[in-house]
Amino acid sequence: MITVVVYSESGGTFKTTTTANLAVAWARMGLDVCVIDLDPQEGNLTSLFDVGEHRSDPDADNLVKHILEMPDGPFEDLIETSDEGVDVVPSHDMLGDFTSNLEQKIAYETGMKNMSKEEYPRYELLHDLLWQNQQLHEQYDAVLIDPNARAEDLLYNAMYALRTLVAPVKPAGKGNLSLEGLEELVRNMSSELDIQIGLSCVVPSGVGQTNAHQQYYKQFEATDAFDTPVAIADRESLMDTMWEARGSAFKVIEERWKTFEQDGEMVSEPGHRRIRDRELETVCDLYELATFVATETFGVDVDPELVLEIDDHDTRRFDVSRDSEAEVTAR
Repeated sequence: MITVVVYSESGGTFKTTTTANLAVAWARMGLDVCVIDLDPQEGNLTSLFDVGEHRSDPDADNLVKHILEMPDGPFEDLIETSDEGVDVVPSHDMLGDFTSNLEQKIAYETGMKNMSKEEYPRYELLHDLLWQNQQLHEQYDAVLIDPNARAEDLLYNAMYALRTLVAPVKPAGKGNLSLEGLEELVRNMSSELDIQIGLSCVVPSGVGQTNAHQQYYKQFEATDAFDTPVAIADRESLMDTMWEARGSAFKVIEERWKTFEQDGEMVSEPGHRRIRDRELETVCDLYELATFVATETFGVDVDPELVLEIDDHDTRRFDVSRDSEAEVTAR
C-alpha cells in the first residue's frame, strides 16, 4: 500500500498540485486513492478538487472532530469524490485551531488518568483513526496527506500516520535549506517517536533554464542522499490553470483549459488550450514520478503507460518507465 505525505518547508514548490497530480496519476493507473487535506488555508487541495461544501460550517462534522474522538457521524460520511475519481477528506476551518483544541483534550484526559502531558500520545491520534478505527488499508491502494506548512501537531500527526515523504523543493539555495530542515525533522521525529520515517524522493519543482536553477538541479541529481527521479519544469501557466479547471494537470491538458481575456475580463474555459510538447513532457514527468514512488518505494506494480484522451479525437500514449525514452508524439 502507498502511504505518502507531500511536504516542503518552503512555499512555491507545487506541494498541493504535486499531491493532486500524484493522486490522479494513481487513480488513472487503476488504484483506489484517498487524499486527506490537513491544510487550513483557503488555497488548498479541497479548493483544487472543488469539494468541502461545509468546510466553513462550525457545526458540520469534520476530520478534526474525528481525530479528537468527538465525531458527529461516521468517518465515511466525510469522504467526497472528485470528478477525476479521487476520494478526498476535505479541509475544515477547525484545522486552524487544532493545537489549541488538542491541548484542551490533553489537559482533560491527563487529569482524569493521572498521567503527565509528556506521556500523552499526541502525535498518534491520526494514525489510530486511519488504521485502527477506519481500516483504510482495506479500502484504498494509496493514501496521501497534504499537510499544513508549519512544523506543528498536524504535520507530526501526518508523518506519524503515513511514515513516508515526497519532498518538492525549489532549485535554489532556499531549497537546500528547506531540504536540510526536512532531513533534520525526519531524524528528530524518527528518534523521538521511535518510528522509521522514510524519504521516498526529492522533486525539484519550478526548474527554469537559468544557470542557477540548472546548477542546483545538478547538485540535487548528483547526491547519493536521496532519489531525484524527475524534475518538474517551470510550468506556471499549467499549474495555475489547475485551480481554474478544479483538477489535475492531466485534466487541464485533456480538456484544454485556458485562462484568457474576454470582453475586458479574465475567464477560464475548456477547449481553448494549445497542446504544447513542453507541457506534455511535464505531465509525463508527473506520471513517471507516480510510477517511481509506487514501484521503487512501495513495490506496487503499476502500468507506466500514460494515456491522454484529448478532444475525444486525439489519443496520445506515452511510456514513462525509467528504462524508456518517453516521446511526446501521438501513437
